[in-house]
Amino acid sequence: MAKVVVALQNERQEFQLLEARVARESAARGGLDIEVVFADDNAIQQIHQLFAYIRAPEDARPAALIVQTVGSEGFERVARNAVKAGIGWVLINRTGGYLDALRTERRDLPIASVSVDNEEVGAIQGRQLRALLPGGGSVLYLQGPADTSTARDRLLHAQKAIAGSPIELKVLASEAWMEASGERAVSAWLRLKSSEGSRPVAVCAQNDTLSVGARRAILAHRPEWSDLVFTGCNGSPDYGQRLVQSGELTATIVTPPPTASAVELVSDVLAGKPARDLRVRPRSHPPEEELSRHARPAAAALAEAATPGAALSRPDPRGPHR
Repeated sequence: MAKVVVALQNERQEFQLLEARVARESAARGGLDIEVVFADDNAIQQIHQLFAYIRAPEDARPAALIVQTVGSEGFERVARNAVKAGIGWVLINRTGGYLDALRTERRDLPIASVSVDNEEVGAIQGRQLRALLPGGGSVLYLQGPADTSTARDRLLHAQKAIAGSPIELKVLASEAWMEASGERAVSAWLRLKSSEGSRPVAVCAQNDTLSVGARRAILAHRPEWSDLVFTGCNGSPDYGQRLVQSGELTATIVTPPPTASAVELVSDVLAGKPARDLRVRPRSHPPEEELSRHARPAAAALAEAATPGAALSRPDPRGPHR
């Protein structure tokens, strides 16, 4: 039985665990042996893990390594050594300019990138904000690690989707895709003097865990902002969709775990089909056409409502009393 190794970043983040589960299920359907390993968010540890499989005796090597890399440095060398050893290389939620050259060298191996369509994720985020914030306003936008194509593509296409609207993104970078990273990024921003006079109307994060961390920071430091719109991404049934149902998130984006498609691709290539890059399509949750029901008032109205005595100073719409 052919073996595939799925190398993921950590086993603390809910989406990583979901990726592991669906990979195992896909391997069982395809008749593949599978091993899942986690790198504890340590790139050096992950590279050592991968080289252990590459340098194993030939009859003990896996047919393919399916890898969600920790960072971007050093993995092209690992990929080239894997292919030289006759092992396929499939990147998860990453792109690599070297993949085409490797495929040309070994057309018989599963060499590909399998990713969520992150350009569409960013576009959906922008459309969600337009629907939820018709009056515009400032949005704290929590980006994942900026050295990843996932984070860059989501930001770029969110910006394109809100172009021409009165929505302004305040981008905060996170060092990892974890709740604690989102909490640290927002807490650091809230400590800045400049944040005191700039109440956002929403928090939009590139995954659900970052949004949860951001919410925790805001409730701790600015409890009066608890009514902000919070959106996220990944939307697994047991986490992101549950947070929408409970009201902790207003919306999320469902991104089917790409590991299932990656394992299927390996099975197909081993059966003689050509390797190819795959993109997994995301969708809004709730559906985009339903988001207008959750629309918030314009930023100016929120700011006025938050100002002490605003109701007293507002002119009576009926005119002066007779």
